[in-house]
Amino acid sequence: MTGPRMLEGMRVVDLTSVVFGPYATLTLADLGAEVIKVEGPTGDQFRYAGMPVKTRGMGACHMNLNKGKQSVVLDLKTEDGKAGLTRLLATADVFIHNVRGKAVERLGFGYEAVKAIKPDIVYVHCVGFGSGGPYRDLQAYDDVIQAATGTVGLLPRANGNPRPRYIPSLIADKVAGLHAAYATLAAIVHRLRTGDGQFVEVPMFEAFSHFMMLEHLYGKTFVPQPYPAGYPRQIDAERQPFPTADGWISIVPYTDQSIGLLAELLGAPELIEEPRFADPLSRMQNMTAFYAEIARRTPAKTTEEWCRIFAENQIPAMPIRDIEDLVDDPHLQAVDFFQHRQHPTEGEYLRTRAPVSFSVGLDEPGPAPTIGEHNDALLGKG
Repeated sequence: MTGPRMLEGMRVVDLTSVVFGPYATLTLADLGAEVIKVEGPTGDQFRYAGMPVKTRGMGACHMNLNKGKQSVVLDLKTEDGKAGLTRLLATADVFIHNVRGKAVERLGFGYEAVKAIKPDIVYVHCVGFGSGGPYRDLQAYDDVIQAATGTVGLLPRANGNPRPRYIPSLIADKVAGLHAAYATLAAIVHRLRTGDGQFVEVPMFEAFSHFMMLEHLYGKTFVPQPYPAGYPRQIDAERQPFPTADGWISIVPYTDQSIGLLAELLGAPELIEEPRFADPLSRMQNMTAFYAEIARRTPAKTTEEWCRIFAENQIPAMPIRDIEDLVDDPHLQAVDFFQHRQHPTEGEYLRTRAPVSFSVGLDEPGPAPTIGEHNDALLGKG
């Protein structure tokens, strides 16, 4: 069934750019909030990530990251631009931005100034580093945060290559964006209960440190420290996709029962009788050798054969795919994850739907906007 959108009636004035903030507001837009994307005259720079096929500023990444939003162009260096933003803020429930603190104060849109315009505003500041620390004035992008959190050193631990490597995803931006989304919703719930808005700061460095260190704090959890930081299972050199007769496969034998069954299916039941693999603690201490024993045996069958065998025996496993092929995944096709849609200016395109679902249903968000598409509707022609 389809009902009112979950956040229907909530207006978000969005002065964020690139990925961190826009991913947060995409989440809110998917849930039904009215998101007004405020851009400078040339548009958010991430509009140009991926060559547009027809219209300037309608690059591939923008088409998904900013779907369901409206676009207003305002030059905040001018009085007219500031007046336009002030008018929008007077009607807003949420103001979210990633302008650095001193700069936004100079523009006249710090928290106290915006609170004077809309007393119950939920004011969300997306920053690189928290305002209480010495990095507070530094710029931050995904690569910088991956470096600062030690993330770039994890792949070298696993593959033995000393060169630091970025995870090939804007993972810090997107993780921080999800933190910003739930923080915004928590502040909205607080306002519904009390009538009061508030200032919310979401620092990417702290958000991604929290994300990475849940498991990788590891030995530093205890004082004094009994063993190193870094969850061994995640950085083991042999914990990689296993080779098959015609490709690669991911296998996760996590429980005692599944490990014993896997050994049987591999034709090596004697493995779990060896002292070094006989119990969870022994396997943990000899994890590299255990994964190597699995890798010695998986080339005996094709990926498809192993996937069928493991599915029949409830062993978690999936074939290794190229990202180019994910759109053809039968499960994602069945749940309509990749949606073919018609854009008013760009024609047919493919977009992702929100990954969550609700029993009340959600109306579908609209397409990504062209630069300044909604100026007249939201601000008038004058």
